[in-house]
Amino acid sequence: MNWEAYAIRYGRHDRPAQSNFLLPVEDPHEAMPLDYFVWLLRGPDGHDIVVDTGFDAALAEKRGRRISRSVAESLRAMDCDPAKVRDVVITHLHYDHAGSIGIFPNARIHIQDREMAYATGRHMCTACIRLPFEADHVVAMVRALFADKVQFHDGEGEVAPGVTLHRVGGHSDGLQVVRVETARGPVVVASDALHFYANAGTGNPFPIIFDLGAMTQGWRIARRLAGGDETRVIPGHDPEVRNRFPAVPGQDGEVVALHLAPLA
Repeated sequence: MNWEAYAIRYGRHDRPAQSNFLLPVEDPHEAMPLDYFVWLLRGPDGHDIVVDTGFDAALAEKRGRRISRSVAESLRAMDCDPAKVRDVVITHLHYDHAGSIGIFPNARIHIQDREMAYATGRHMCTACIRLPFEADHVVAMVRALFADKVQFHDGEGEVAPGVTLHRVGGHSDGLQVVRVETARGPVVVASDALHFYANAGTGNPFPIIFDLGAMTQGWRIARRLAGGDETRVIPGHDPEVRNRFPAVPGQDGEVVALHLAPLA
């Protein structure tokens, strides 16, 4: 089964290059903005799967970020009603990936066992580790669990035929990537397995790390899942994604089609 896959930008953070790498870079003050995305997977039977849920305007103000439009509005612009979405994948529980779970009242939420344990366990006693998490988001996931809306995965799992989940860890202990079959072959929504193409390309990791070894192996796993084709590995925050893939008409350049061939 071939799916369509879309990267939907809803926000942005202006920042210098050094903020995006663990090791020193040539020009640490060079502008290197970070984009915030959610991803929409659309099956031939009309089955929509949303990967990650972003964050809202209140949290954008709290964290000094900015959003161009809400995640709900962004999805509706793609003819996707959040209330009708059946499956939501949470790649990990950081604030920018799990901040709007409540807009999907009828979805089953897919998450790794280890991510839930990580976000509710002893590591959250350490301030620098819990910094990318928001307690309210973690509590929302716990409430979804007690409402019988959560499906856990241990390593590998399937959301629907042609859409599979694969734990890689690294950036967060239970980080998972999503492999989706498309007409141009398997596309891997890598989320924060690599924030930017340059993280894996230069071997210089993004600096928020739980397990550095797992992070570097995650680059290799994502590439293998994409059949060795680097154009089919989609980083989680790189503005370059919107330059490399065809824009969806009528979306003001905020949405690109990952299932179509990259632009020359």
